[in-house]
Amino acid sequence: MSNASASPATSVADSSATPVANRGAITACVILAVIMQALDTTIANVALPYIQGSVSASADQINWVLTSYIVAAAIMTPPSGFLAAKFGRKRVLLVAIAGFVAASILCGLAQSLNQIVAFRLLQGLFGASLVPLSQGILLDIYTVEERGSAMALFGVSVMVGPVLGPVIGGWLTDNISWRWVFYINIPIGALAFAGIVIFVTETKRDFLAKLDWFGFGMMSLGIASLQLFLDRGEQLDWFSSGEIMLEALICASAFYLLIVHTLTAEKSFVNPKLFLDQNFTISMIFIFVIGITYLASLALMTPYLQTLMGYPVITAGIVMGPRGLGTMLCMFIVGRLIGKVDTRWLLVLGLGLTAWAMYDMTGWTPDVSQWTIVSVGFIQGAGLGFLFVPLTTIAFATLPAHMRGDGTGLYNLSRNIGSSVGISIVAALIVENTQSNHESIAAYVTPFNHAFNAVAAQGLSPLTAAGRASLNEIITLQSTIIAYMDDFKLLMVMSLAVIPLVLLLRKPKAAPAMDHSAVME
Repeated sequence: MSNASASPATSVADSSATPVANRGAITACVILAVIMQALDTTIANVALPYIQGSVSASADQINWVLTSYIVAAAIMTPPSGFLAAKFGRKRVLLVAIAGFVAASILCGLAQSLNQIVAFRLLQGLFGASLVPLSQGILLDIYTVEERGSAMALFGVSVMVGPVLGPVIGGWLTDNISWRWVFYINIPIGALAFAGIVIFVTETKRDFLAKLDWFGFGMMSLGIASLQLFLDRGEQLDWFSSGEIMLEALICASAFYLLIVHTLTAEKSFVNPKLFLDQNFTISMIFIFVIGITYLASLALMTPYLQTLMGYPVITAGIVMGPRGLGTMLCMFIVGRLIGKVDTRWLLVLGLGLTAWAMYDMTGWTPDVSQWTIVSVGFIQGAGLGFLFVPLTTIAFATLPAHMRGDGTGLYNLSRNIGSSVGISIVAALIVENTQSNHESIAAYVTPFNHAFNAVAAQGLSPLTAAGRASLNEIITLQSTIIAYMDDFKLLMVMSLAVIPLVLLLRKPKAAPAMDHSAVME
């Protein structure tokens, strides 16, 4: 990204900080803002089936609640540094918190799918800057010697979301209403807002800061049209729809103009020199795939547990929680291994654990035990823990210091796009493969198949209306199970497919002087 939009976290990472008064209170306030944003990444997952029923959405449409938030956050994260420089970091952070809480209230009040998707877009737009700006404040108020501990606390607060989100979301949905997964942001946001007003001081404004608006506009238009193309393609039968063809054309045109502008403009939104670094370019591919496998698998697990397995929402939240614990535990372990073990081997281990978990899930049926769900989820989370920090280390190890701010924005943009694209693809494949599997299985369900003679007496005779209805229900269930297996297999193959790219990564001579938690923005 252009220097004007560099991550505020990295822009101050190499400067010395002066201890300030009320540092503990400032830390608590910005950590609250981070936790609020991190919770909303996963807290809505377990409530999706309930939201789907309330707004009368189909199985693929309800995932727009997730992808709209991720896409909006992806678009607005890169320019957060420019906004902070132009208007002041405290002012932008306060607007972000107030807007995020207001959008959360609107999400809770939504009465239709269009409303909740629009309000989730607003949530993502306002929430995008919460993590990088909060991180920048922490780096400013702690000295160089103390930043390691401060960033460890920051990293834990970011990872609290995946751990507590499903559990809290399940409890609120089960005991009160799904709307409270959004209303819970009101008290958290109010405390963070009041604390920042009282304790945080404003930064100097740079009235000369500029943003490459054309590059930013083309990137935003390209991402938005791509997401609409993926989200609505299955519903509108892909290229047989004029709307889908238009969205594909806009997407291709916007990205083409962005590429041309990037290569020809004197100072473009995306710095093309970043892609000359082999480690950074390959790491962009890695983080894109990781974004797909992590959040797409979460989006698959919620309907699987609640719809196919019949789990109560709170139980679904509890069995999904250990995934985040595995990530947090392994991130602490990796922190001690960095510098002692080749980071490329850590990447192989992380991808291997992720593929192993997905392979196990390809054999799941609704009869799978809770212990299996918990243990496999923990393994998948552990794989993610072995990927985050090593990948950040190797991505920026050979990148010049003055380009790390631009690199961080682009790196996190790649992860967010991977997440939204992954959720859309697996949702579309569930619908398409369920229909295809149903057609294949139903071809064998005929009155002339003598295999049904034994079950006809149990009310499953294809010769009666009641029997055909019961058979159709069973076939639909089996078709859906196979569709989920196919999605898990796809995620497994993607995890394995990128492992050979590790051979192209160059071993860093020394760890870069940057903050590893930037990957979690």
